[in-house]
Amino acid sequence: FKGGDTCEYLLSSGRFLGEKVWQPHSCMMHKYKNSEAKNCLIDKHVVFIGDSRIRQLFYSFIKLINPQVKEEGIKHGNIPFEDKSASIKVDFLWYPEVNGSMRQRIKSWTEGSVAKPHIIVVGAATWSIKIHNGSNEALAQYKINITSIAPLLEKLAISSDVYWVLQDPVYEDMLSESRKMITNEKIDAYNEAAVRILNSSSRNSKAKVKVFSVSKLIAQETIMKSADGLHLPESSRDTNAMILMNVYCNKIMKPIDGSCCQPQPPLTLIQKIAFCFFTLSIIGYLIISLIHRNNYRKNKSCTDLESGEEKKPAISTPNVSTLEILLHCFCKLGLIMTYFYLCDRANLFMKENKFYTHSSFFIPIVYILVLGVFYTENTKETKVLNREQTDEWKGWMQLVILIYHISGASTFLPVYMHIRVLVAAYLFQTGYGHFSYFWIKGDFGVYRVCQVLFRLNFLVVVLCIVMDRPYQFYYFVPLVTVWFMIIYATLAVWPQIVQKKANGNCLWHFGLLLKLICLLTCIYFLSYSQGAFEKIFSFWPLSKCFELNGNVYEWWFRWKLDRYVVFHGMLFAFIYLALQKRQMISEGKGDPLFSNRVSNVLLFISVVSFLTYSIWASSCKNKTECNELHPSVSVVQILAFILIRNIPGYIRSVYSSFFAWFGKISLELFICQYHIWLAADTKGILVLIPGYPMFNVLVSTFIFVCVAHEISQITNDLAQIVVPKDNSTLLKRLLCIAGFFSGLHFFSAMQDQSR
Repeated sequence: FKGGDTCEYLLSSGRFLGEKVWQPHSCMMHKYKNSEAKNCLIDKHVVFIGDSRIRQLFYSFIKLINPQVKEEGIKHGNIPFEDKSASIKVDFLWYPEVNGSMRQRIKSWTEGSVAKPHIIVVGAATWSIKIHNGSNEALAQYKINITSIAPLLEKLAISSDVYWVLQDPVYEDMLSESRKMITNEKIDAYNEAAVRILNSSSRNSKAKVKVFSVSKLIAQETIMKSADGLHLPESSRDTNAMILMNVYCNKIMKPIDGSCCQPQPPLTLIQKIAFCFFTLSIIGYLIISLIHRNNYRKNKSCTDLESGEEKKPAISTPNVSTLEILLHCFCKLGLIMTYFYLCDRANLFMKENKFYTHSSFFIPIVYILVLGVFYTENTKETKVLNREQTDEWKGWMQLVILIYHISGASTFLPVYMHIRVLVAAYLFQTGYGHFSYFWIKGDFGVYRVCQVLFRLNFLVVVLCIVMDRPYQFYYFVPLVTVWFMIIYATLAVWPQIVQKKANGNCLWHFGLLLKLICLLTCIYFLSYSQGAFEKIFSFWPLSKCFELNGNVYEWWFRWKLDRYVVFHGMLFAFIYLALQKRQMISEGKGDPLFSNRVSNVLLFISVVSFLTYSIWASSCKNKTECNELHPSVSVVQILAFILIRNIPGYIRSVYSSFFAWFGKISLELFICQYHIWLAADTKGILVLIPGYPMFNVLVSTFIFVCVAHEISQITNDLAQIVVPKDNSTLLKRLLCIAGFFSGLHFFSAMQDQSR
């Protein structure tokens, strides 16, 4: 289903999500702030022409520029408005009927001596119905008058945006006696006449007067809340004003969450090169496949006509070459990236705004929890945070985060605070996992570092190229990448202290603790010294990776939000491995982690701590204040969960294979959701099947999960080729990667100059 002309849809169709949130058909509507509205309308002149209903729209429109405006103008007269700071002029001109006076005013703008308004909003009819008591003669005169005005509007539409506002329905039961002749039947007749005449006038013209008919749909849902049966309630006219702002400003401001009326962005030079590369990979793979197929046919078992026996070929099937694996991976990746581009850069599929309700978040949570418990199996090992358990932990957290994103639950602060803990738990596992590996293995070689960096960053680098987004846009990957390098630097710097060395001399444990204290001191200093942090990451080439919208503030904010949790993960790993080495914990199958008494006390403390944190998070009133406390207290719920999950032996001995499966592709799920499950860079929802929300979610989710799984396999296959174990070969590959990024930087600089 093609999105079509999203401007046309924005002006003519949509539905309410809940009571006040308007959802245009097929596209997303941006909620403009005062500063954005001013930036869009700077040096612009806007004119509203019509009756009291248009006056209502005028006031709602100027309140988007200045919310302090009060509706104190003359009711039956012209009302000027000016914002001198942005040189914006908005005028309301009182012309309640489509007559000669209105025609003369519009005609004056078509003459060269008078400056034309940039936006003209016109509409009138109810006064004609009222004054002439709904007579047919008045309707006939209305048709004549609008026929004479239409060519003038068309002429203005060549250089200005002209909108004809259709008449909203009325709530006839509430109309006063003097307005009883204004019926919905009469309004429909006037609207039909206006649409027919304006459309026929613009049939052979490039410019077109845009018919603003969506207000009729909005009024049908809300007119019963009207104070007098004629004028719309404030929330409805505010929606109309916001639609008008989206129609004009989206193509200028290009907001991410405002897909309506935005043209498809042109392909960049880097995107064109990527397209050519993937096309050649697909062609190359098809050629090799055809060659292999022909060879297979030649060597295929043939039937002996005399004996009827099958003879086996003498030649064995050759091993798959590295080139074929590469082409196969890039062929699949090219097809997947085409889907990414079509979903979130081309105007092919529809996009819709998110709308949060408690049921849309909590019902899916309960559903996946039941599924997860249903697929319970025994673990291969019963150690604390064993591989199956950590995969399970990543899996259910990722599923909760996905539901959180698609349901728009970030607007509900208690849910937001709990999701912040899940993100922190991912980083906690980063600290725990990498520290454990380096501490136990003592492997600080380049191969290990390159393998981790490749697996973390491959998909994001490809998406940066294909989707034309900066690296920092996918903030979680830069976050775990930087923390991995910090962990590596902390442990690899002289003196290298590992478990084998520390077992020989206990003083080395104090040396490692001293390293961790130094790390904590650096984290504390950078978290309270924004200037120093920004200077470090503003140096080239780091600035190219961590800048977003021209500065590194977003990166500082993301880093600061979970600044201590990786350190907590490293410290927990150190303490746990020390206790394990000294056999102070029992990790046998079915055995509690400590003695029964200690286990019960720790379990009680963990449950109380877990619930206490949840109560605190649920009582949060201010997001900024809660975010300030979050880095220091999030570890409480994380440690409580680990102890609850691992102290009882029977719980530690089982895991959910359902959650663990998703945990193995959790990174790919987190990144892929940006473009092929959500839309407009996570701000909206992708609509593959319009009109059937549940079916759409099922279909898009199935494709999304399959794609994430496939990308995980592609990444693993390419990692074996791009990052070989042989040091000399690895050095050559690193030089090639350096050349690739140098070329990418060169083409990026060319793009920036052309823009």
